[in-house]
Amino acid sequence: MAGVTGHPMPTNAPFDAEEVRRQDIDHHFHPFTDFSTFKKTGSMILAEAKGAYVTDSAGTRYLDGIGGLWCVNIGYGREEMAQAIADQARTMVYYSSFGHHTSVPAARLAAKLAGLAPGTLNHVFYGTGGSMANDTAVRMIHFYFNRLGKKSKKKLITRHGGYHGSTYMAMSLTGIAFDHQGFDLALGDLVHRISSPNPYRRPDGMTVAAFLDFLVDEFRAKIEELGAENVAAFFAEPIMGAGGVIVPPEGYHVRMAEVCREYGVLYVADEVVTGFGRLGHFFSSEAMFGMVPDIMVAAKGLTSAYAPLSATILSDEFYDVLSVPQAEGAMFTHGFTYSGHPICCAAGLKNIEIMEREDICGHVRRTGPYFERRLAELADLPTVGEVRGSHYMLCIENVADKKTKALLPPEVDVGHRIADACERRGVLVRPVGPYNILSPPLILSTAEIDRIVDTLRESILEVADGLTREGYLR
Repeated sequence: MAGVTGHPMPTNAPFDAEEVRRQDIDHHFHPFTDFSTFKKTGSMILAEAKGAYVTDSAGTRYLDGIGGLWCVNIGYGREEMAQAIADQARTMVYYSSFGHHTSVPAARLAAKLAGLAPGTLNHVFYGTGGSMANDTAVRMIHFYFNRLGKKSKKKLITRHGGYHGSTYMAMSLTGIAFDHQGFDLALGDLVHRISSPNPYRRPDGMTVAAFLDFLVDEFRAKIEELGAENVAAFFAEPIMGAGGVIVPPEGYHVRMAEVCREYGVLYVADEVVTGFGRLGHFFSSEAMFGMVPDIMVAAKGLTSAYAPLSATILSDEFYDVLSVPQAEGAMFTHGFTYSGHPICCAAGLKNIEIMEREDICGHVRRTGPYFERRLAELADLPTVGEVRGSHYMLCIENVADKKTKALLPPEVDVGHRIADACERRGVLVRPVGPYNILSPPLILSTAEIDRIVDTLRESILEVADGLTREGYLR
């Protein structure tokens, strides 16, 4: 902390790890925390990071297979990112973007994003996280249909297993039941769900083609059940993230978009995870899935986590309705103090500059298939039911029985067991229920990919041996 003399504490100043651990336990309320263990064990203290590696307070270095949380796309410790942030802070740290004010980085980044986004997605509304971007989309969609005089058109359709954030509205959009435990969802008849497009869990005996037909027919039936005059929008991740890295059947998004057009329903593509290179493109909706949404939301890799920033990106057609004056003296009353924060927008611009200069999307397109092939080799292991995903967004689903696809009991916590075994070997992977998810920085070498996969193999075999001894595997 800077004192009255104005001399700042160096960021790499020595610290007492036990003191920090105790402060963390006593005062830091962590998100997504298991309180059955937290107060006893506390947290791993991450103290430094560079490239694709993080280092804890004991000096142990880990290859980060999580990418922070799907987000450190260009890697840690980029000096030019730090410089861009510092330069903007010195030039102008902040001014409100309410009304007729802007900053140079906010305007320039909006234009850059409009150039990267597909179709007529030319208008950018800023927030500071993916949840906020989805909340903004909902509020704008309801406003949009009010402006058109279609005031009953408010209902929202999402998928079981979809993840859209953890604010009140975004968590209500989310279809992961585990995340709803003990919490309320948005009241009323607002959010409705349809099936996860998970080919691995499709009904027995059904082909993938028939499963796709089923999903499309189910969506159409849901709209007709609710009444097209009441359904406003469909929210979908191009590839589901936290719900298990679900890659839908080929043609899914195109056909779902066709149903949306048929019934006048808006299509919202949640590209918070899939955007900014994770699948080898700045945005994947059109480049990989052949579909241009009405609204697209982005965050995470937008700044590679160097500053909190999100974007709700709107089509010309949508914006043209919202931007017409409502009445004399009225204005569009939605926004946040930190909408278009100059430092965050400067970070976004520099992040995109680095990605383009180093062809990080091309690197992902070149090395991603290798990552997929190497990880697929783990399908022969005892607990591995399926290996799935695309490029730098991958998942292992662990099961008790590979033939029946039956899951292990939740109390076994197989995903955490495997993640812990990987951590002991110096690699971080993410446990989510029965899944182990990989979303590393987009700069890995093939040797680092090999290390992640080889570590997973050793760790899964270790855990499988323990589960066999405990009677969970035969």
